[in-house]
Amino acid sequence: MTNINRTRALFCDYLNLPRGKYVPVDVAAGGTVGFARGAFAVSYDRELVTVPGCDFFNGVPDMELVLDAERRKGWQPGTEIALGDLYAGDMPFGLCQRGALKRAVSDWESLGFSPMIGLETEAFIFQRDEDGIWRPYDTPGAFVYSTGPEGDPKGVMDDIWEAAYAADIPIESMNGEFDNGQFELTLRFDGAVKACDDAFLLRTMAREIGLKKGLLLTFLPKPVPDRGGSGLHVNFSFNDTNGHNAIAPNGGLSDLAKHCVAGLIHHHPALAGLLATTVNSYDRLTAGGLAGYWANWAEDHRLVTTRTSTKSPKSARLEHRMADCATNPYQAVASVLQAARLGYVNKMPLQPAEDLDGWENVREKRHVPAGLDKSLDALDHDVALRKAIGELYCDALLYLKRDEFKRLTGKSVDEVRDFYLPFV
Repeated sequence: MTNINRTRALFCDYLNLPRGKYVPVDVAAGGTVGFARGAFAVSYDRELVTVPGCDFFNGVPDMELVLDAERRKGWQPGTEIALGDLYAGDMPFGLCQRGALKRAVSDWESLGFSPMIGLETEAFIFQRDEDGIWRPYDTPGAFVYSTGPEGDPKGVMDDIWEAAYAADIPIESMNGEFDNGQFELTLRFDGAVKACDDAFLLRTMAREIGLKKGLLLTFLPKPVPDRGGSGLHVNFSFNDTNGHNAIAPNGGLSDLAKHCVAGLIHHHPALAGLLATTVNSYDRLTAGGLAGYWANWAEDHRLVTTRTSTKSPKSARLEHRMADCATNPYQAVASVLQAARLGYVNKMPLQPAEDLDGWENVREKRHVPAGLDKSLDALDHDVALRKAIGELYCDALLYLKRDEFKRLTGKSVDEVRDFYLPFV
């Protein structure tokens, strides 16, 4: 067994990048690792942006990653993983993604409910052609729900499965998705923070394994214009104080669940600014797709945004289908939980379920805004959701993403994809 000789201290930022440092194990044992707050002010193309909260004009001071006492197993030789929460001075840092999620969990726990989360992630694999250009993975025999070499001739998913098993990342299932070279990687239900930690590490690990094989796993929502999109489906339920699932204890949606769905529908436009945070996201979010475009819901219906599942009282859940994996999992889950909580505490009434096919016929009229810029405006104007997530948190996201939108204004579909592809 390899001796552990270094710690990889990691946190997730607004761009869903795994920022961190390698430090000796004895240094990590001190419990903190320092970083510059300016890490949150760097764009994808490595320009500094005056993001609120980074104290850009006050010397860009330090922040501290306060490490969890428990270490995670790594997938690199001799390396353990340390996750944690960011602090500025002696206070939790308002831009910390994991901190935003912990606040959402605490808000729900104060109401007597513990959120349980299951995340479904989707990704395409790209390979370089003879000209060095990234092209979709060559899998001519692939089909939806494919397993084995027909859909994955280089065995990328095999390597990811083995590494995830060794690193105690709890995979529930892996399979080929709808398009050639597209895969779904689903994680088991767990407490909200643990579930998002697992998703963060799985995405980081999967991309690194692919790169070692000369391949690129991209979680970009729509990397190939004429193929399907890739999403991040947020499945969630709540345990009550007795540990029982509170979504459908008597076989139908509980009042709690109805109000949660109503909250998600009410805050639908603003949620897009938190869950679909790239220009490319809006190539996926279109009418007639298997994504969260319409502000609607239904039981076991994949053409609505909030899909309910109530067949089993023990495993009943709500599934929100708008997000994509360009959004970091902590932000995605915190946003869904807070919008649902606002529906519950304000006792929002639930509209009738969608009863049409969703492909060509839909009763709902409201949908996601027509682009990243408009979704950011919707978030800016949704005062209640902004306060629930955190004002500084949302101000920083809006500033960084509006700058990103300006950089990509007028760019072609290919130029937008190439901008994101190395990172997402």
